[in-house]
Amino acid sequence: TYNAAVSAFEKGGQWEQALRLLVEMASVHVELDTVTYSAAISACENGGQWDQALRFLVEMASAHVELGTMTYSAAVSACEKGGEWDHALRLLAEMASAH
Repeated sequence: TYNAAVSAFEKGGQWEQALRLLVEMASVHVELDTVTYSAAISACENGGQWDQALRFLVEMASAHVELGTMTYSAAVSACEKGGEWDHALRLLAEMASAH
């Protein structure tokens, strides 16, 4: 499945491939879910792409996809690894108010 492929790219440190696959999924009208986005955000975390991780959170919210704890955690970690502490703290506060 697509989710398994995104996860495999994430685990293999191939964040660019994971992002390309998400674009492909959207182009063939495959609905992206929490699992898909979480794996993509984790791929961004591993690739040092904190800004892309945040874009995915915005995309999830606008698509009305649930932002779960794992999703927030991966985005917080991506921000932390990128030295973006303000963003990380804002996400932690947002996660606490959402759950």
